[in-house]
Amino acid sequence: CLGGGLEFALACQYRVASSSKKTVLGLPEVKLGLLPGAGGTQRLPKLVGIQGALKMITTGSNTKPDRALKMGLVNQVADPFALRDAAIQAAEGLANGTLKPKIKKKNFMNRMLEDNPLGRNVLFNQATKIAMKQSGGNYPAIPKILDCLKVGADSGMEKGLEVEAKHFGELTVTSESKALQGLFFGTTELKKNRFGKPSKPVETIGVLGAGLMGAGVAEVSASKGFNVLLKDINVQGLGRGEKQISDNLDARVKRRRMTKNTRDTTMSRIVGLTDANDWQKHFAKADLVVEAVLEDLNLKHKVIDQFEAVIPEDCVLATNTSALPIRDVAAKAKRPENILGMHYFSPVDKMPLLEIITHEGTSNEAASRAVATGLKQGKTVIVVKDVPGFYVNRCLGPYMTEVVALIQDGIPIDQLEKAMKKYGYPVGPITLCDEVGMDVAAHVQETLSGDLGVRMQGGDSQALMDLVDAGILGRKSGAGFYLYPKTKGKKAKREENPEVKNVLKKYMRTPLKLEEIDIQQRLAWRFVNEALFCLQDGVIANPVDGDIGAVFGVGFPP
Repeated sequence: CLGGGLEFALACQYRVASSSKKTVLGLPEVKLGLLPGAGGTQRLPKLVGIQGALKMITTGSNTKPDRALKMGLVNQVADPFALRDAAIQAAEGLANGTLKPKIKKKNFMNRMLEDNPLGRNVLFNQATKIAMKQSGGNYPAIPKILDCLKVGADSGMEKGLEVEAKHFGELTVTSESKALQGLFFGTTELKKNRFGKPSKPVETIGVLGAGLMGAGVAEVSASKGFNVLLKDINVQGLGRGEKQISDNLDARVKRRRMTKNTRDTTMSRIVGLTDANDWQKHFAKADLVVEAVLEDLNLKHKVIDQFEAVIPEDCVLATNTSALPIRDVAAKAKRPENILGMHYFSPVDKMPLLEIITHEGTSNEAASRAVATGLKQGKTVIVVKDVPGFYVNRCLGPYMTEVVALIQDGIPIDQLEKAMKKYGYPVGPITLCDEVGMDVAAHVQETLSGDLGVRMQGGDSQALMDLVDAGILGRKSGAGFYLYPKTKGKKAKREENPEVKNVLKKYMRTPLKLEEIDIQQRLAWRFVNEALFCLQDGVIANPVDGDIGAVFGVGFPP
């Protein structure tokens, strides 16, 4: 029950929600650059309070039935099979007066904040600061939503509805709304499998390598009902991967986004295997295998040769390489038609994008299975051409080269972070590099340099390699551009890594004093420029795929 559907329900006297796992309630209009335009900004605060309404409308977040009942959004939750009878009973009770809807009572603090002008001023001032900080002031819908809520609270519903209609009309013609709507319609279109329905559904997925990426692929697969074979060389590597998965699922249970039963069921779908086990027997039943071993072409050839002797003849063998050409990976395969790329983004359980890369010999059936698998995993799937870096990393290469160039020009890394977050990125380029891994970033740069030529010039490509040689690999090693303490919690703040300056000292140039807009344009336009080349060269099928890849792959501002 989303958007206009929920707004209609808000106008009713009584609301009964199904307890089905599929039931969600929310007002996601802000994700389209809009606001609820059918009275949602006025009716929701009367049910859940101003604070609850602020969170729901400004984030567009979904609410599950039990939470909706607790916060006063619905009056009753019923089993899906009893929903109709519960609704009829409620309607009869309202009609004959035996049922009186209860209004959720506010505690003392909420009354102080919401039920008097002084408290509301404090509340809206704080809400404005938080919302603008999180959005960077890049989304005009948010201040207009806050205005609607404030006017309704201060001047009544009639005036609030008037302001809501006015603001809704203004937002419909903004460039931000048009861009966000384009993304919405694009992602909706990408839910279709462009290769058609596979002749055989994928039920069992094998994952080679239980590292950060492999464990992530295993987690999103098991969470969506696939049987998973997770293999690593030894028990130590396998245990690390299984711990990553169980820790992530435990965190979801703690946040009440998953039940303990669902967590246990998900973990039971994962079979851990090592070289010491009879893993061949298990992989003989696999429908699709994702290899997530190190970025070494000879190693990948060895793995493919080893597993083609074991897996069924129609099993799809996907590589999770970040930049190696798929045609090269498939060059020595016995069944190259079954080989393709499935490039997941880190962390796999959080990043929504999946790039499917086919080479000239990939069969339509293999591509169809891979896309269907990605869609079931909950990913937004784009199909890209087999070129070095594929699409997202191909655009990211020149972007990261410019990051290095700016560092060489004496721009402090905190200034780079703040400038690009203000531009609209969810994280700054320095954090992105630390999260991806310095070794991965350096490998991508090295791979792209030969293919893109002059488009990879600007920063010194050896700078990242020197950091890697110094053991500065990013968050995974505890030290990148920032230092990452092992302790968790609010006190565990990261600090700049002083060793980075020592390593990069020899690459520094005459310092420049740049305005924020100069930094933003130098970085963003390198990414955009390469995206246009990708469209021109057929790396992506259309501009919509390019937009979705950029936004969902690295958080490019929509």
